[in-house]
Amino acid sequence: MLRDTDIDAVIVSTRHDSHGKFVLDTLASGKHVFIEKPLCLTDEELSAIQKAYAQNTEKRILMVGFNRRFSPLVTDMHICLSQVSAPKSMIMTVNAGTIPGDHWVQDREIGGGRILGEACHFVDLLRHLAGAKIVDADIKMMDSAHNDTATLSLSFADGSIGTINYFANGHRNVAKEKLDVYCDGRVFQLDNFRSLKAFGWSGVKSRKLWRQDKGQVACTKAF
Repeated sequence: MLRDTDIDAVIVSTRHDSHGKFVLDTLASGKHVFIEKPLCLTDEELSAIQKAYAQNTEKRILMVGFNRRFSPLVTDMHICLSQVSAPKSMIMTVNAGTIPGDHWVQDREIGGGRILGEACHFVDLLRHLAGAKIVDADIKMMDSAHNDTATLSLSFADGSIGTINYFANGHRNVAKEKLDVYCDGRVFQLDNFRSLKAFGWSGVKSRKLWRQDKGQVACTKAF
């Protein structure tokens, strides 16, 4: 496939332990690559990918499938927040639900565990809304069978802060993903990528979609 000159791009949607290798191989072949999260599992792989991308003289696209930043409701928030210089305080709560211990995602060597393998979605989302680099990060893990219930704390270069509560010990009837953003006397409340409430934002109305939209289609179109 990588030697086929009629193929311009490769989508990698394999298990997580193969992501780093396939990204490196695809970049080396001179093709664009869309990689499902996570980009890779180790610091060594990340360094190799950074080096390979820096040597990418043909300017091939390397894009990670962080679709949530492409949700239409997140786009509404981002437009408003990007016009405000004040730092943001963000709380992301993920009612992730239980996954059995024998699932491949829970395997540290294959899936990397759920925090590395899935919670990265929400690190990217807060990074996107903050509009500034992450300068400090910390994680507190609850003592549990699979180490998949945790709170992540992020600090950003502009003074923004973010908390990600990734919980596997909740109830399935509670919405899976909620985000609150506090900024300069104003608040956004995003409920499960279906409704957005705006408080104090002049000219911005609350909005509700007919169905949940986590941005998968828009993410693909952007690639």
